[in-house]
Amino acid sequence: MTALSSFASLAILSCVIVIGSIVCGAEARARAFFVFGDSLVDSGNNNYLATTARADAPPYGIDYSPTHRPTGRFSNGYNIPDLISQKIGAESTLPYLSPELRGNKLLVGANFASAGIGILNDTGLQFVNVIRMYRQLEYFKEYQNRVSAIIGSSQTKSLVNQALVLITVGGNDFVNNYFLVPNSARSRQYPLPQYVNYLISEYQKLLQKLYDLGARRVLVTGTGPLGCVPSELAQRGTNGQCAAELQRAAALFNPQLEQMLLQLNRKLGKDVFIAANTGKTHNDFVSNPQQFGFVTAKVACCGQGPYNGLGLCTPLSNLCPNRGQYAFWDAFHPSEKANRLIVEEIMSGSKAYMNPMNLSTILALDAITT
Repeated sequence: MTALSSFASLAILSCVIVIGSIVCGAEARARAFFVFGDSLVDSGNNNYLATTARADAPPYGIDYSPTHRPTGRFSNGYNIPDLISQKIGAESTLPYLSPELRGNKLLVGANFASAGIGILNDTGLQFVNVIRMYRQLEYFKEYQNRVSAIIGSSQTKSLVNQALVLITVGGNDFVNNYFLVPNSARSRQYPLPQYVNYLISEYQKLLQKLYDLGARRVLVTGTGPLGCVPSELAQRGTNGQCAAELQRAAALFNPQLEQMLLQLNRKLGKDVFIAANTGKTHNDFVSNPQQFGFVTAKVACCGQGPYNGLGLCTPLSNLCPNRGQYAFWDAFHPSEKANRLIVEEIMSGSKAYMNPMNLSTILALDAITT
Protein backbone atom coordinates (compact mmCIF):
# COMPACT_ATOMS: atom_id res chain seq x y z
CA MET A 1 0.00 0.00 0.00
CA THR A 2 1.39 3.44 -0.88
CA ALA A 3 1.93 6.14 1.73
CA LEU A 4 -0.88 8.20 0.20
CA SER A 5 -3.24 5.24 0.26
CA SER A 6 -2.27 4.54 3.88
CA PHE A 7 -2.96 8.14 4.80
CA ALA A 8 -6.33 7.98 3.09
CA SER A 9 -7.25 4.89 5.06
CA LEU A 10 -6.17 6.47 8.35
CA ALA A 11 -8.02 9.69 7.62
CA ILE A 12 -11.23 7.85 6.78
CA LEU A 13 -10.78 5.65 9.87
CA SER A 14 -10.39 8.74 12.06
CA CYS A 15 -13.78 9.93 10.83
CA VAL A 16 -15.26 6.55 11.76
CA ILE A 17 -13.88 6.81 15.29
CA VAL A 18 -14.97 10.39 15.79
CA ILE A 19 -18.52 10.24 14.48
CA GLY A 20 -19.19 6.53 14.28
CA SER A 21 -19.82 6.48 10.55
CA ILE A 22 -17.85 5.50 7.47
CA VAL A 23 -19.26 8.48 5.60
CA CYS A 24 -17.96 11.82 6.76
CA GLY A 25 -17.08 15.37 5.78
CA ALA A 26 -17.17 16.00 2.07
CA GLU A 27 -18.60 12.54 1.38
CA ALA A 28 -21.50 13.04 3.81
CA ARG A 29 -22.50 16.21 2.04
CA ALA A 30 -22.34 14.50 -1.35
CA ARG A 31 -20.29 17.32 -2.83
CA ALA A 32 -21.30 18.74 -6.18
CA PHE A 33 -19.81 17.10 -9.26
CA PHE A 34 -19.15 18.72 -12.63
CA VAL A 35 -18.24 16.89 -15.83
CA PHE A 36 -16.65 18.28 -18.99
CA GLY A 37 -15.46 16.57 -22.14
CA ASP A 38 -16.46 14.21 -24.94
CA SER A 39 -18.48 11.03 -25.57
CA LEU A 40 -16.61 9.04 -22.92
CA VAL A 41 -18.37 11.17 -20.28
CA ASP A 42 -21.41 12.63 -22.11
CA SER A 43 -24.55 11.62 -20.21
CA GLY A 44 -27.04 12.83 -22.80
CA ASN A 45 -26.44 16.45 -23.79
CA ASN A 46 -26.27 15.51 -27.46
CA ASN A 47 -29.80 14.10 -27.26
CA TYR A 48 -30.92 17.74 -27.25
CA LEU A 49 -28.82 18.73 -30.28
CA ALA A 50 -29.17 18.23 -34.04
CA THR A 51 -26.09 16.03 -34.49
CA THR A 52 -25.20 12.53 -35.63
CA ALA A 53 -23.04 12.07 -32.50
CA ARG A 54 -25.84 10.58 -30.40
CA ALA A 55 -26.49 7.42 -28.41
CA ASP A 56 -30.26 7.71 -28.17
CA ALA A 57 -31.32 4.44 -29.83
CA PRO A 58 -31.16 0.79 -28.72
CA PRO A 59 -29.12 -1.16 -27.88
CA TYR A 60 -27.39 1.72 -26.07
CA GLY A 61 -28.49 1.58 -22.43
CA ILE A 62 -29.44 -2.10 -22.59
CA ASP A 63 -27.94 -2.63 -19.12
CA TYR A 64 -28.68 0.83 -17.73
CA SER A 65 -30.54 0.42 -14.45
CA PRO A 66 -33.44 0.67 -13.93
CA THR A 67 -34.86 1.51 -17.37
CA HIS A 68 -32.62 -0.58 -19.69
CA ARG A 69 -33.22 2.11 -22.28
CA PRO A 70 -30.93 4.54 -24.15
CA THR A 71 -30.03 7.66 -22.19
CA GLY A 72 -27.49 9.35 -24.45
CA ARG A 73 -24.58 7.62 -22.70
CA PHE A 74 -22.19 5.90 -25.10
CA SER A 75 -22.34 2.72 -23.06
CA ASN A 76 -24.38 -0.40 -22.49
CA GLY A 77 -24.95 0.87 -18.94
CA TYR A 78 -23.26 3.33 -16.60
CA ASN A 79 -20.45 5.58 -17.76
CA ILE A 80 -17.47 6.88 -15.77
CA PRO A 81 -19.27 9.94 -14.29
CA ASP A 82 -22.14 7.73 -13.05
CA LEU A 83 -19.73 5.41 -11.30
CA ILE A 84 -17.77 8.27 -9.70
CA SER A 85 -21.07 9.77 -8.48
CA GLN A 86 -21.87 6.44 -6.84
CA LYS A 87 -18.44 6.40 -5.17
CA ILE A 88 -18.91 9.87 -3.65
CA GLY A 89 -22.43 9.07 -2.49
CA ALA A 90 -24.25 11.32 -4.94
CA GLU A 91 -26.90 10.85 -7.58
CA SER A 92 -25.74 11.06 -11.19
CA THR A 93 -25.37 14.57 -12.52
CA LEU A 94 -27.90 15.51 -15.18
CA PRO A 95 -26.92 16.77 -18.64
CA TYR A 96 -26.79 20.56 -18.58
CA LEU A 97 -29.27 20.75 -21.46
CA SER A 98 -31.81 18.54 -19.69
CA PRO A 99 -35.05 20.35 -18.79
CA GLU A 100 -34.99 18.36 -15.52
CA LEU A 101 -31.90 20.28 -14.36
CA ARG A 102 -33.55 22.95 -12.25
CA GLY A 103 -34.17 23.87 -8.61
CA ASN A 104 -32.38 21.64 -6.08
CA LYS A 105 -31.19 19.31 -8.86
CA LEU A 106 -28.75 22.08 -9.80
CA LEU A 107 -27.02 21.68 -6.43
CA VAL A 108 -25.95 18.12 -7.34
CA GLY A 109 -23.81 19.56 -10.15
CA ALA A 110 -24.08 19.24 -13.92
CA ASN A 111 -22.65 17.36 -16.87
CA PHE A 112 -21.56 19.67 -19.71
CA ALA A 113 -19.87 17.00 -21.86
CA SER A 114 -20.73 16.54 -25.51
CA ALA A 115 -19.82 13.67 -27.81
CA GLY A 116 -17.55 14.50 -30.73
CA ILE A 117 -15.70 17.48 -29.28
CA GLY A 118 -12.01 17.98 -28.66
CA ILE A 119 -9.55 20.42 -27.17
CA LEU A 120 -9.56 22.28 -30.49
CA ASN A 121 -12.62 24.00 -31.93
CA ASP A 122 -12.02 22.42 -35.37
CA THR A 123 -12.18 18.88 -33.97
CA GLY A 124 -15.36 16.97 -34.83
CA LEU A 125 -16.58 19.53 -37.36
CA GLN A 126 -18.41 16.69 -39.12
CA PHE A 127 -20.75 16.42 -36.11
CA VAL A 128 -21.80 20.08 -36.65
CA ASN A 129 -23.93 20.97 -33.63
CA VAL A 130 -22.01 19.87 -30.53
CA ILE A 131 -20.95 21.72 -27.37
CA ARG A 132 -17.31 22.63 -27.91
CA MET A 133 -15.04 23.15 -24.93
CA TYR A 134 -15.24 26.94 -24.89
CA ARG A 135 -19.03 26.65 -24.85
CA GLN A 136 -18.97 24.07 -22.06
CA LEU A 137 -17.05 26.58 -19.96
CA GLU A 138 -19.54 29.32 -20.87
CA TYR A 139 -22.33 27.02 -19.70
CA PHE A 140 -20.44 26.47 -16.43
CA LYS A 141 -20.44 30.21 -15.85
CA GLU A 142 -24.15 30.35 -16.74
CA TYR A 143 -24.78 27.46 -14.34
CA GLN A 144 -23.19 29.45 -11.50
CA ASN A 145 -25.45 32.41 -12.23
CA ARG A 146 -28.49 30.11 -12.11
CA VAL A 147 -27.40 28.62 -8.78
CA SER A 148 -26.62 32.07 -7.35
CA ALA A 149 -30.27 32.98 -7.90
CA ILE A 150 -31.21 30.05 -5.62
CA ILE A 151 -28.60 30.06 -2.83
CA GLY A 152 -26.74 33.35 -3.30
CA SER A 153 -23.32 34.08 -4.78
CA SER A 154 -21.29 33.31 -1.63
CA GLN A 155 -22.75 29.82 -1.19
CA THR A 156 -22.46 29.19 -4.93
CA LYS A 157 -18.76 30.02 -4.76
CA SER A 158 -18.34 27.52 -1.91
CA LEU A 159 -20.33 24.85 -3.76
CA VAL A 160 -18.10 25.22 -6.82
CA ASN A 161 -14.83 25.47 -4.87
CA GLN A 162 -15.66 22.31 -2.89
CA ALA A 163 -16.93 20.37 -5.90
CA LEU A 164 -15.26 17.50 -7.68
CA VAL A 165 -14.62 18.07 -11.39
CA LEU A 166 -13.89 15.53 -14.13
CA ILE A 167 -12.61 16.45 -17.58
CA THR A 168 -12.04 13.93 -20.37
CA VAL A 169 -10.99 15.35 -23.72
CA GLY A 170 -8.23 14.90 -26.30
CA GLY A 171 -8.86 11.58 -28.04
CA ASN A 172 -11.05 13.16 -30.71
CA ASP A 173 -8.29 15.64 -31.56
CA PHE A 174 -6.48 12.64 -33.02
CA VAL A 175 -9.25 10.31 -34.18
CA ASN A 176 -11.65 12.97 -35.46
CA ASN A 177 -9.14 15.56 -36.57
CA TYR A 178 -5.44 14.81 -37.17
CA PHE A 179 -5.96 11.22 -38.39
CA LEU A 180 -9.55 11.59 -39.63
CA VAL A 181 -8.57 11.65 -43.31
CA PRO A 182 -5.23 11.28 -45.10
CA ASN A 183 -3.42 14.61 -45.34
CA SER A 184 -5.83 16.35 -42.98
CA ALA A 185 -5.38 20.09 -42.54
CA ARG A 186 -3.83 19.66 -39.08
CA SER A 187 -1.46 16.90 -40.26
CA ARG A 188 -0.24 19.20 -43.04
CA GLN A 189 0.21 22.00 -40.53
CA TYR A 190 2.10 20.03 -37.86
CA PRO A 191 4.23 16.89 -37.59
CA LEU A 192 2.72 14.72 -34.85
CA PRO A 193 5.09 15.74 -31.99
CA GLN A 194 4.46 19.44 -32.66
CA TYR A 195 0.72 18.83 -32.89
CA VAL A 196 0.80 17.19 -29.46
CA ASN A 197 2.71 20.21 -28.09
CA TYR A 198 0.05 22.48 -29.53
CA LEU A 199 -2.77 20.41 -28.02
CA ILE A 200 -1.12 20.50 -24.59
CA SER A 201 -0.68 24.28 -24.74
CA GLU A 202 -4.33 24.77 -25.75
CA TYR A 203 -5.49 22.32 -23.07
CA GLN A 204 -3.56 24.28 -20.43
CA LYS A 205 -5.50 27.41 -21.37
CA LEU A 206 -8.80 25.54 -20.92
CA LEU A 207 -7.73 24.20 -17.52
CA GLN A 208 -6.61 27.64 -16.37
CA LYS A 209 -10.02 28.98 -17.38
CA LEU A 210 -11.68 26.15 -15.41
CA TYR A 211 -9.62 27.17 -12.37
CA ASP A 212 -10.57 30.82 -12.89
CA LEU A 213 -14.22 29.72 -12.85
CA GLY A 214 -13.74 28.21 -9.39
CA ALA A 215 -12.72 24.56 -9.92
CA ARG A 216 -10.34 23.39 -7.17
CA ARG A 217 -10.34 19.57 -7.45
CA VAL A 218 -10.09 18.45 -11.07
CA LEU A 219 -9.57 14.89 -12.30
CA VAL A 220 -8.01 15.07 -15.77
CA THR A 221 -7.95 11.83 -17.75
CA GLY A 222 -5.52 11.04 -20.52
CA THR A 223 -6.43 9.34 -23.76
CA GLY A 224 -7.00 5.60 -24.00
CA PRO A 225 -5.08 3.24 -26.31
CA LEU A 226 -6.28 5.09 -29.43
CA GLY A 227 -4.85 2.63 -31.93
CA CYS A 228 -6.35 -0.42 -30.19
CA VAL A 229 -10.04 0.49 -30.24
CA PRO A 230 -12.12 -1.77 -32.53
CA SER A 231 -12.70 1.06 -35.02
CA GLU A 232 -8.97 1.56 -35.58
CA LEU A 233 -8.25 -2.19 -35.63
CA ALA A 234 -10.86 -2.49 -38.39
CA GLN A 235 -9.60 0.45 -40.43
CA ARG A 236 -5.87 0.77 -39.75
CA GLY A 237 -4.69 -2.30 -37.87
CA THR A 238 -2.73 -5.11 -39.53
CA ASN A 239 -3.29 -8.73 -38.47
CA GLY A 240 -5.02 -7.64 -35.29
CA GLN A 241 -2.21 -5.31 -34.25
CA CYS A 242 -2.99 -1.86 -32.89
CA ALA A 243 -2.60 1.07 -35.30
CA ALA A 244 0.97 2.26 -34.68
CA GLU A 245 0.59 5.98 -35.41
CA LEU A 246 -2.41 6.38 -33.12
CA GLN A 247 -0.60 4.48 -30.37
CA ARG A 248 2.35 6.81 -30.89
CA ALA A 249 0.01 9.79 -30.53
CA ALA A 250 -1.29 8.51 -27.18
CA ALA A 251 2.26 7.73 -26.02
CA LEU A 252 3.28 11.33 -26.77
CA PHE A 253 0.15 12.99 -25.39
CA ASN A 254 -0.35 11.29 -22.02
CA PRO A 255 3.08 11.91 -20.42
CA GLN A 256 3.08 15.53 -21.59
CA LEU A 257 -0.41 16.03 -20.19
CA GLU A 258 0.70 14.69 -16.81
CA GLN A 259 3.75 16.95 -16.74
CA MET A 260 1.66 19.98 -17.72
CA LEU A 261 -0.78 19.27 -14.86
CA LEU A 262 2.03 18.99 -12.31
CA GLN A 263 3.50 22.27 -13.59
CA LEU A 264 0.11 23.97 -13.28
CA ASN A 265 -0.15 22.73 -9.69
CA ARG A 266 3.31 24.11 -8.88
CA LYS A 267 2.32 27.45 -10.37
CA LEU A 268 -0.91 27.50 -8.31
CA GLY A 269 0.83 26.25 -5.18
CA LYS A 270 -1.66 23.45 -4.55
CA ASP A 271 -2.83 20.12 -5.97
CA VAL A 272 -5.79 21.28 -8.04
CA PHE A 273 -5.29 19.02 -11.06
CA ILE A 274 -5.02 15.24 -10.72
CA ALA A 275 -3.61 13.25 -13.63
CA ALA A 276 -5.79 10.16 -14.06
CA ASN A 277 -3.83 7.78 -16.25
CA THR A 278 -6.91 5.97 -17.53
CA GLY A 279 -4.93 5.07 -20.64
CA LYS A 280 -2.66 2.88 -18.51
CA THR A 281 -5.69 1.14 -16.99
CA HIS A 282 -7.16 0.61 -20.45
CA ASN A 283 -3.82 -0.65 -21.78
CA ASP A 284 -3.72 -3.17 -18.93
CA PHE A 285 -6.85 -4.93 -20.09
CA VAL A 286 -6.08 -4.50 -23.78
CA SER A 287 -2.78 -6.33 -23.26
CA ASN A 288 -4.19 -8.98 -20.91
CA PRO A 289 -7.99 -9.08 -21.13
CA GLN A 290 -8.37 -12.48 -19.45
CA GLN A 291 -6.76 -11.20 -16.26
CA PHE A 292 -9.70 -8.80 -15.90
CA GLY A 293 -12.40 -11.30 -16.81
CA PHE A 294 -12.78 -10.27 -20.46
CA VAL A 295 -12.97 -12.71 -23.34
CA THR A 296 -11.74 -10.03 -25.75
CA ALA A 297 -10.39 -6.50 -25.82
CA LYS A 298 -10.31 -6.39 -29.62
CA VAL A 299 -13.89 -7.09 -30.72
CA ALA A 300 -16.66 -4.65 -29.74
CA CYS A 301 -19.82 -6.06 -28.22
CA CYS A 302 -22.01 -4.03 -30.58
CA GLY A 303 -21.20 -3.25 -34.21
CA GLN A 304 -20.48 -4.79 -37.56
CA GLY A 305 -17.56 -5.58 -39.83
CA PRO A 306 -14.10 -6.64 -38.67
CA TYR A 307 -13.90 -6.51 -34.87
CA ASN A 308 -17.45 -5.05 -34.94
CA GLY A 309 -15.52 -1.86 -35.56
CA LEU A 310 -17.22 -0.34 -38.60
CA GLY A 311 -20.02 2.20 -38.34
CA LEU A 312 -22.32 2.89 -35.43
CA CYS A 313 -23.94 0.57 -32.90
CA THR A 314 -27.57 0.32 -34.06
CA PRO A 315 -30.60 -1.97 -33.56
CA LEU A 316 -29.38 -3.88 -36.64
CA SER A 317 -25.82 -4.42 -35.35
CA ASN A 318 -24.30 -7.62 -34.04
CA LEU A 319 -24.85 -7.66 -30.27
CA CYS A 320 -23.01 -9.86 -27.79
CA PRO A 321 -25.16 -11.65 -25.18
CA ASN A 322 -22.75 -11.07 -22.27
CA ARG A 323 -21.54 -7.48 -22.16
CA GLY A 324 -19.37 -8.19 -19.12
CA GLN A 325 -17.02 -10.28 -21.26
CA TYR A 326 -16.13 -7.39 -23.60
CA ALA A 327 -13.75 -4.53 -22.85
CA PHE A 328 -15.34 -2.45 -25.61
CA TRP A 329 -19.04 -1.80 -25.91
CA ASP A 330 -18.95 -0.24 -29.38
CA ALA A 331 -16.27 0.72 -31.90
CA PHE A 332 -14.82 3.43 -29.61
CA HIS A 333 -16.23 3.23 -26.09
CA PRO A 334 -15.54 0.95 -23.10
CA SER A 335 -18.21 -1.35 -21.72
CA GLU A 336 -19.73 -0.65 -18.32
CA LYS A 337 -17.49 -3.34 -16.82
CA ALA A 338 -14.40 -1.63 -18.28
CA ASN A 339 -15.65 1.70 -16.94
CA ARG A 340 -15.93 0.11 -13.49
CA LEU A 341 -12.30 -1.04 -13.66
CA ILE A 342 -11.21 2.45 -14.70
CA VAL A 343 -13.11 4.03 -11.81
CA GLU A 344 -11.60 1.54 -9.34
CA GLU A 345 -8.15 2.79 -10.37
CA ILE A 346 -9.34 6.41 -10.09
CA MET A 347 -10.47 5.62 -6.54
CA SER A 348 -7.54 3.61 -5.26
CA GLY A 349 -4.81 3.44 -7.91
CA SER A 350 -1.13 3.97 -7.15
CA LYS A 351 0.79 7.05 -8.27
CA ALA A 352 1.46 5.35 -11.60
CA TYR A 353 -2.28 5.64 -12.26
CA MET A 354 -3.26 8.71 -10.21
CA ASN A 355 -0.72 11.52 -9.80
CA PRO A 356 -0.28 13.09 -7.27
CA MET A 357 -3.05 11.16 -5.44
CA ASN A 358 -6.09 8.99 -5.97
CA LEU A 359 -9.70 9.96 -5.34
CA SER A 360 -9.92 8.11 -2.00
CA THR A 361 -7.02 10.23 -0.73
CA ILE A 362 -8.68 13.40 -2.04
CA LEU A 363 -11.92 12.55 -0.26
CA ALA A 364 -10.04 11.83 2.97
CA LEU A 365 -8.03 15.06 2.80
CA ASP A 366 -11.05 17.17 1.96
CA ALA A 367 -13.10 15.55 4.75
CA ILE A 368 -10.50 16.82 7.24
CA THR A 369 -9.96 20.31 5.79
CA THR A 370 -13.57 21.33 5.06
